[in-house]
Amino acid sequence: MIIYQIFTRIFGNRNTTRKEWGTVAENGSGKMADIDARVLRRIHDMGVTHVWYTGIVRHATQTDYTAKGIPAQHAEIVKGRAGSPYAITDYYDVDPDLAVCVPNRMEEWEALIARTHAAGMKVIMDFVPNHVAREYHSICCPAGVRDLGEGDDTGMNFSVHNNFYYCWGQPLDLSRVTPHQTYQECPARATGNDHFDQRPGPNDWYETVKLNYGIDYCDAGGRSEHFDPVPDTWVQMRDILLFWASKGVDGFRCDMAEMVPAPFWAYATAAVRAAHPSVIFVGEVYTPDLYRTYIAAGFDYLYDKVGMYDSMRDIICGRRWASDITAQWQRTDDIRTHMLYFLENHDEQRIASDYFATNPWRAFPAHMVCCLLQANPYMLYAGQELGERGMDREGFSGWDGRTSIFDYWSVDSIRHGYFDLARKTPEERRLMAAYRQVMRIAGREKAVTDGAMFDLMYVNTHFAEEQFAFLRKAGREMLLVAVNFSDLSVCREVTIPAHAFDFLGIPVGAFAAMELLTGVAKDFTLAPDSSIPVDIPDYGGVIYKFKF
Repeated sequence: MIIYQIFTRIFGNRNTTRKEWGTVAENGSGKMADIDARVLRRIHDMGVTHVWYTGIVRHATQTDYTAKGIPAQHAEIVKGRAGSPYAITDYYDVDPDLAVCVPNRMEEWEALIARTHAAGMKVIMDFVPNHVAREYHSICCPAGVRDLGEGDDTGMNFSVHNNFYYCWGQPLDLSRVTPHQTYQECPARATGNDHFDQRPGPNDWYETVKLNYGIDYCDAGGRSEHFDPVPDTWVQMRDILLFWASKGVDGFRCDMAEMVPAPFWAYATAAVRAAHPSVIFVGEVYTPDLYRTYIAAGFDYLYDKVGMYDSMRDIICGRRWASDITAQWQRTDDIRTHMLYFLENHDEQRIASDYFATNPWRAFPAHMVCCLLQANPYMLYAGQELGERGMDREGFSGWDGRTSIFDYWSVDSIRHGYFDLARKTPEERRLMAAYRQVMRIAGREKAVTDGAMFDLMYVNTHFAEEQFAFLRKAGREMLLVAVNFSDLSVCREVTIPAHAFDFLGIPVGAFAAMELLTGVAKDFTLAPDSSIPVDIPDYGGVIYKFKF
């Protein structure tokens, strides 16, 4: 399973103005219609199985759509010109920026779902359960659905019947955010990052309000749970998931899932799967001690950020040895099929940025490991395969090595890769081809999709600093994978221990192997505890396929 993350507003935007803090009229916006059958074929050709469309649901923005019947949002509680896709203003609506014809925005989203399915891929969309925009108001909810907060008792800090948390009689104070506050809110509501007083700071999620799932964060005992009767927020969020699943959505990437109690997830995932059995849930969970709790609550996959991502980043930057990969997969070995590997996403700095590796090829061996080490899914962020640097000063987020999620912008590498192919640079072509090759191998080789893994590092400590090697085997096919995080090509003697022969059932003898990245055949003699010489290119790797 390979997920391709598209930041929808930016992906299809071919406007090259790119004015800092530019409006949608100046900088333009990508549309759902831009992701047509040709683009989807190019994505699928990389071996992608699922597309995660980020930013589909309507969120707070400084762009005025009142002429289209959409409520305006106060600029003081919107980050950037375009706004954060994680400050939802209507859970039942589609972002108007993404539509060619704003009144038809839901139909355009349904058409994109259908096109994605026709291209042989499944659709994932965001579900943002922890917080909403301060001026949340649904204009598209089904008949009979009550607005969030509509029936709240604002005189109570906490009530199981409330959707929000309130600061008794205290107005919202944004003086730490803006010197001239004109936005009014009384009583103040707690922010999405669990700031429970009326005076959030600039680093708080001040543009959002925390949703109440039945946990009293401010009682004398601290975090007491009130789940019986079922909180109103649980019911509302369950119904939102069911609404989007009924549109043909195949999965949900659940934002900050660990900030929402696990019992809710058990309740909601069971309800969704009762109606739509194949729907998957991907959770943003950053606390390893909670992984198994949230998997038990119904999550199919969880971000492996604190473990594998952090380790890979340090290895790429020369701060850890390559052998640390072993420690990371071992920590989650019992739940390995549930861990989602990635090297970029909208929250993280681009690999090629000045804040990370500067050179996208430095991460290519990590890409190989993430794709081939285990049978768990891998996620690729649009532009990563083209070496996107993210070194633009777009607006709110500034010059931070990330592609902005807050402002109207376009990205040269994505335009070259999927729309204006004639302008794709030789380096973009080479990197994209290399990424594609590895991902397609991951999808078609039985040793990867169905095979066992054997880590070779415990008997190969002589190259543990900058190289990593492992085996994958299914039936009569075996892959030897060796990668090199160094800027120098190396020849390494790779020892295959006797235990690997016993564990995987490897035959002894002389065999020809095909190197899958180059198509070059080579003869090897396989014997317990013996070594075989392997030439590994700089910032690259080899994949030798044996057939017994």
